Amino acid sequence: MAYGMERVSNPGKITASQGHHVSRIIHKAYTRTGNGICVVMTNGPARHIITNSDGVQFYHTPLPFRQITEIPEYRFNDIRPDDHVIDIGANVGALCICATRYSPHVVAVEPVTSERLAENILLNEVPVRVIEGALGDGKPTEICWDECRRMVPSYTLCQLIELSGGCDFLKCDCEGAEWLIKPKDLTGIRRLEMELHLPPISGPPNKALLDYISHNYHIEIEHRPCHGPLGLMGYLHAEKRT
Repeated sequence: MAYGMERVSNPGKITASQGHHVSRIIHKAYTRTGNGICVVMTNGPARHIITNSDGVQFYHTPLPFRQITEIPEYRFNDIRPDDHVIDIGANVGALCICATRYSPHVVAVEPVTSERLAENILLNEVPVRVIEGALGDGKPTEICWDECRRMVPSYTLCQLIELSGGCDFLKCDCEGAEWLIKPKDLTGIRRLEMELHLPPISGPPNKALLDYISHNYHIEIEHRPCHGPLGLMGYLHAEKRT
């Protein structure tokens, strides 16, 4: 089975068939070590695998950026079988891979760690499509994550929803780019899980976006005081009012 990674060159005209597919199949022969880490033997060098608390497997090799494998701050066990899920800022796949247990319609958006993300999707054998890019204003943008800096295409939320075939459940962790979301683009999205940022990570909060969410959703913002100095306002958990 092959899972897709897409690089869309013209975000103004997006179709679901654009892009190319990651078609490598990883043939796994496992050796388990005493510390709970597996070693997978492929055609290349041996690679370590770890399993997180949700049972998702990840390749565990050093890279010049943080690989987020535990996501206790996000709530997603209410994803419905027919939901279209978009995971913006998917990192190495902790949420999007687990989300396929609830719905087969999952798209991951990731500008920096997309190669490792695609490997982990193949490792877990789940149907996640990957869009290699960032949430933004539709123009190329430079993204920095730890020691990695890349110029990547960016897409408005409206464009990402079009490319994904819709969105019912949106998770967004994009280091301040959430404030570029236009309130009208949230129309039709039932659930939001969003990391909200403050300067110096981001620009000032988008008051119009916060007003729209507060008027149209039941919301909870989970504050974590230890993260305040780092530019994190909190974690937004929101469900559309009926």
